[in-house]
Amino acid sequence: MRIIDIIEKKRDSKELTAAEIEWFVQEYTAGNIPDYQAAALMMAIFIRGMNRRETVDLTLAMARSGEQLDLHDIAPFVIDKHSSGGVGDKVSLVALPLAAACGVPVGKMSGRGLGSSGGTIDKMESFRGWSPDRTLPQFRQQLAEIGLVLTGQTVDLAPADGKLYALRDVTGTVANLSLISASIMSKKLAAGADGIVLDVKAGNGAFMAAPEDARELARIMVDIGNDAGRKTIAIISDMNQPLGNAVGNALEVKEALDALRGGGPPSLWAHCEEITGRMVHLAGKTESLAAAKKMVNDARNNGRAWEKFRQLVQAQGGDVSQVDDPSLLPQAPLVEPILAPRSGVIARIDTAAIGWASVRLGAGRLVKEDEIDHAVGLILPYNVGDRLEAGQRLGEIHANNPDKLAQAREEVLAAFTWSDKPVDPLPHFYGVVE
Repeated sequence: MRIIDIIEKKRDSKELTAAEIEWFVQEYTAGNIPDYQAAALMMAIFIRGMNRRETVDLTLAMARSGEQLDLHDIAPFVIDKHSSGGVGDKVSLVALPLAAACGVPVGKMSGRGLGSSGGTIDKMESFRGWSPDRTLPQFRQQLAEIGLVLTGQTVDLAPADGKLYALRDVTGTVANLSLISASIMSKKLAAGADGIVLDVKAGNGAFMAAPEDARELARIMVDIGNDAGRKTIAIISDMNQPLGNAVGNALEVKEALDALRGGGPPSLWAHCEEITGRMVHLAGKTESLAAAKKMVNDARNNGRAWEKFRQLVQAQGGDVSQVDDPSLLPQAPLVEPILAPRSGVIARIDTAAIGWASVRLGAGRLVKEDEIDHAVGLILPYNVGDRLEAGQRLGEIHANNPDKLAQAREEVLAAFTWSDKPVDPLPHFYGVVE
């Protein structure tokens, strides 16, 4: 086979065979296909699309590109969760230790930021010394010892996705249903999860703007998971405003730690409670979702979840003094307020613009080689429907130089639309796909 033939076939809207998809995944993983040709195929798929069969074949080929874990000698049921990406989404930092504290083993392979969305691995690297790099024996040992492991894209598990994930981020080929589904589900299948809870975002800060598109993405992924013999459920949640108050790595870590100690924004806790409750219930720990949520609240209130997070940081080489005292996490040299430009009600927030403002501050990557500044970001405590007076503190910017701070101020203020009339708050969730 030749990669140019496969590119041209998809360019011309023709269906790729399972053999062609398998060949591309294996050859690209092996380094025999250059990035520019892989990017051309990703763009052809982005524009022309893939059908159900092609999507499943791509997912399975990516899962087979490396090792596939079987964890049943360690635990009878391992749970995982994944978000399709969002601005200020630090739910994994809260939900994973919560579920583990409820006695549900959690083995998660996560990624870095894509586009304007932050990545769980980037956030966790705010801790000095913490590493997402786990060999398969280390993955298994840590899961057995503390019931919780968070790993990045390894050379062993779904390596094809690791390469394609980074490539799509910088080639404008992120927001495609088949590519998103294959990326997410290949990691889940390879990592050995028996149950998968998917948090699929809908809104102007998500890859899927409309709830119906998010529901379509959720249905594809749930079907893939169930076809592969994994108990899978998806929650459709709102991303028309940042999730929680903090946007930026260390700032989000601090907010997550606050949530684990019983504080933090109520909207963040409502989200974490729902997602973790689904994880606990899917794992069969309770007979009802309500009972699962009670178990989750107990794990938060008695401190077990916070202690489980501390164990996660320590097990992977992180400085636990920064868990005990979050003020030791990276801090930006410049912190300035953003003031409301007028009196009124927040009618709309351009969440993607907020995410990109944070990226340009240094909290994300514009190209693959960019290094993250874990200290910078935004604090935005107000949501759609909230009323402010002119000159009231709308939020604050954490920056590393004055020029970036000034640019972020302009971008953030431009992201808010105001109304003189009352505006209804946005729904938190749009439904469940089972």
